[in-house]
Amino acid sequence: MSKILFAIPKGSLEKATFDFLEKAFVKIYGRERSYRPTSNDPDLKFKILRPQEIPIYVGDGLYDVGITGLDWVQETSADVKVLLHLEFGAAKLLMAVPKTINASSTNELLNVYNTSKKVLRVSTEYPSLVSRYFLDLSEYKRLYQEEEPIIVTPWGKRGSNKWVQLYLSFGATEAKPPEEADAIADISETGTTLEQNGLKPIDVIVRSQAVLIANRSTLKDLGKREKVYDIIALFRGVIESSKKLHIFLNVKEDNLQSVLSFLPGLKGPTVSNLSKPGWYAVNTIVDRSEYIKLLPKLRKIAQGLVVHEPQLIMPLEDIAREEEGVQI
Repeated sequence: MSKILFAIPKGSLEKATFDFLEKAFVKIYGRERSYRPTSNDPDLKFKILRPQEIPIYVGDGLYDVGITGLDWVQETSADVKVLLHLEFGAAKLLMAVPKTINASSTNELLNVYNTSKKVLRVSTEYPSLVSRYFLDLSEYKRLYQEEEPIIVTPWGKRGSNKWVQLYLSFGATEAKPPEEADAIADISETGTTLEQNGLKPIDVIVRSQAVLIANRSTLKDLGKREKVYDIIALFRGVIESSKKLHIFLNVKEDNLQSVLSFLPGLKGPTVSNLSKPGWYAVNTIVDRSEYIKLLPKLRKIAQGLVVHEPQLIMPLEDIAREEEGVQI
């Protein structure tokens, strides 16, 4: 099997991606000095790229897998397989306007500008995604039917609806209104930057997060597919472990069945004899959200409670079932 070519994102997702890989026991070397870091896994070959490029390159087969934002997968409409939502890099693509504009939704905004016979100019790094968003809005359909908004880039224009124009932004999008744009569609984690620039969000266009994507031809290659599923297993282990706790406790024989009656586990708690007669050791995995509820019960009937944060919890049988029935 040739190496798996793995694209990882530069920029806002970069640090979180490398932290995630470290938790999956993929040790990265040289990322501070090179766009081609190495790792402790000889089957992986990494390249650091801009996240908006990664779906295109993975879709075209230049890379086998990659980590990027779901927003960029949707913007590029790249022909890739989204394998896993990684549950970091959460952000929202927001429609936002100056606070002086009397509109609380994009539908209202369209109506305000149509009534005034004014062109609505929107600045965004996501013109294709935002164009599709407008075409799905009820007010847009009422006013303009299926006419596509005009998308304006340095390389030309496309679309036919002169009343809604989307200008490709190359950054600092929140600074464009009111001179260069009437509204923006921009990615935001907290909304603080919008507030600082006198803007208010009026709609959520897309909710995004980091995703693992794959080239479809890679998944047809049996050797490479095996390695891709190893990656999925590791990554799921990281995601699952963030939601779980590993607990150990000692309990008297008289209380053992009581503990087992309410203590969960992946398949069931592990029970073993202690050297002291009449005592047992119990260890299991519990949801973080349930631990506080379990503690009062455990405190009354258990001794020697130890709690660990697991680094990886890997439900391998789920991966095996998916691999058997994989649809590419």
